[in-house]
Amino acid sequence: MKLLSNLYQSGDWKGEKHVPVIHAPEKAKLGDLVEVQVMVGEEIPHPNTFEHYISWIKVYFQPEGHKFPIEIGSCNFTAHGESELFTEPRVTIKFKPSKSGTLYAESYCNIHGLWENSVELKVEE
Repeated sequence: MKLLSNLYQSGDWKGEKHVPVIHAPEKAKLGDLVEVQVMVGEEIPHPNTFEHYISWIKVYFQPEGHKFPIEIGSCNFTAHGESELFTEPRVTIKFKPSKSGTLYAESYCNIHGLWENSVELKVEE
């Protein structure tokens, strides 16, 4: 049986243009709004052409002790050269976490498939 989870790729975003880069604070105070920025191709730009592009980015947060992550945002990038218009694969999401946990980001390249990354977020009172 093939599993979708086996198709995800990852790596060091500084050396691989497909890995979603997550910019978020390492710590936040309980009740604060946390800003999370996710992009593909920060250090090495992704081509972003009609033939080669990022289709979407999804962002999840899994609070400590929760069995599953919660999708906190999803963005589809639909302009891939129509009328010479290209969409950059970047998204900003704000949310209020109630406890510490892990932020996950996943993205999809139409040629190179699924990519993922994660970072920890510590929530303090």
